[in-house]
Amino acid sequence: MPVSLKSIEEKLMVFGVGFEDEDVPEKVVELCAAHSLSEEDMVNEWMAFSTTRKLPLAVGNLNLLEHEVLNKKAARSLQSSKKDKHYGARDSNSIKELIEVETEEENLLDSYTTPAKGSQKRNLSTPENPQSKRISSINRSPHVLFSPASFSPSATPSQKYSSRGNRGEVVTSHGETQGTAWSGGGGKSVSVGLHTSPEESLTKSYKFMFQKLTDVREVVSSKIEELGYSLKNHFHIDEFTAVSFPAQETVTVLGQIGCDSNGRLNAKSAILEGDREHSAGMQVPIDLSELKEYSLFPGQVVVLEGTNSTGRKLVATKLYEGLALPFYQPTEEIEDRPQQMVLTACGPFTTSDTIAYDALKDLIDVVNRDRPDVCILLGPFLDAKHEQVENFQLTVTFEEVFKCCLKMIIEGTRSSGSHLVFVPSLRDVHHEPVYPQPPFSCYQPPKEDKQRVHFVTDPCTLSVCGVILGLTSTDLLFHMGAEEISSGSAGSPDRFSRILRHILTQRSYYPLYPPSEEINIDYESFYNYAVMNVTPDIFIVPSELRYFIKDVLGCICINPGRLTKGQVGGTYARFLIKRRAHSLEKRESPCVSAQIVRI
Repeated sequence: MPVSLKSIEEKLMVFGVGFEDEDVPEKVVELCAAHSLSEEDMVNEWMAFSTTRKLPLAVGNLNLLEHEVLNKKAARSLQSSKKDKHYGARDSNSIKELIEVETEEENLLDSYTTPAKGSQKRNLSTPENPQSKRISSINRSPHVLFSPASFSPSATPSQKYSSRGNRGEVVTSHGETQGTAWSGGGGKSVSVGLHTSPEESLTKSYKFMFQKLTDVREVVSSKIEELGYSLKNHFHIDEFTAVSFPAQETVTVLGQIGCDSNGRLNAKSAILEGDREHSAGMQVPIDLSELKEYSLFPGQVVVLEGTNSTGRKLVATKLYEGLALPFYQPTEEIEDRPQQMVLTACGPFTTSDTIAYDALKDLIDVVNRDRPDVCILLGPFLDAKHEQVENFQLTVTFEEVFKCCLKMIIEGTRSSGSHLVFVPSLRDVHHEPVYPQPPFSCYQPPKEDKQRVHFVTDPCTLSVCGVILGLTSTDLLFHMGAEEISSGSAGSPDRFSRILRHILTQRSYYPLYPPSEEINIDYESFYNYAVMNVTPDIFIVPSELRYFIKDVLGCICINPGRLTKGQVGGTYARFLIKRRAHSLEKRESPCVSAQIVRI
């Protein structure tokens, strides 16, 4: 069907683009005929190519479009059609055969060339057991049919990562680890599921960016009132007073810590925003000079005792910070279960200088070797902060790269039998950037893997054989660490322990308010899905900050670190859990031992 030049011109005028010279129409028609483009396709290709570069519609620039975009698309399309026509669907064995044929052809061509002087090329000889290097790389993990070179122009392995010398080193431990056999049962007789019921869990995408300020205010007020009610009962407080009520005697007030400006919170800028019932949401500055020790952050619900003689400043003398929820106790009697091994790692799974998933391939080797019962992988799987992603250097869509990555993990670990838990991240470039974040839905695992693959939300409360795991991929430690202020030890010896204590006693996976500029919160969903209903036995909270394993209020908190750190390898965590029979005398942590290991 002939191309309508007039139609192309009209479509271009919508964008305010016109022909720069008289030879342009002829070149446009030529490109449409050569690459089988419709009028709309031609306009879309030109606008996508020229907008970011701010190029005029001239013949020279059309030649550039053909060279950089259209010819490459035609070559990929031709290659794909040839494979479909001649080869059809291939399994791993047939792909190996094709690689062997390619290798033989390469060697045959090499025999007709003369090596350059001083060349280090190997002598032409016939080894007893010839094997292609590409075959050996495929054989390192069964079923791993994943080639980053297919979607990235620079998928060469990272030199710094491959030359690391500390792989497998244990960098920190917790519990009884001496003589521990770090191997699991391959997921046999292991139950993995959400701790909450399906009706109370976020299971699919939802509409966001439609919240009203009144709805946000309602959620914040409800948080203050609910935690305030628990504090009142626990500390036997008679009654709360309005934050702005003038009184010479000591009063007790309930509210939320805030900052009097847009800057960072400090001891001079702290304010208390009262609840609706007693204070009608009014605010009052706080004088912290009388407190011997404190640790505060914006959004923290607190109860303060002090004097407010003028009604304009509260001089605080006592602080009630928060109260952790009880641990989960099963209603039915259970017997001691055999211990299970859990492995967890957090992205990025590629180094910063390449899109090749070398670290992820090494992690799959570890899973196949140790056969953990559960493997928890937290995003980002395709990092929005990666240089090649930021510069749009990939040749396929972000979603296609992610699907290849998931296929690599699921098929590559099939022989291990491990349950796989995938937690999304706000830095996953292909996924909804909203918190709470819905589970991945763009990939359906094969039938034989459906029982062991679990897509969950961020954040998530997971139950593994009755052991409760709290999971979040959001860098909460970094966000809260930038806002927290303290004086004295504040009940915890270090900053990490203080922040973790706040998270548990505030009963929220993200208690900071207002949130960091890096995070977009839908507060209606936040109230339903990001609030803790129990204190987790184990809390996995990855961060850019240094890895650690800490016991905070009886909860084992683990920062496994990132699997890659820039151009070098990072760390992952592994731990053994064992649900013991319920004892009324003393609670024993189900986390028997834990380690953080270099990849």
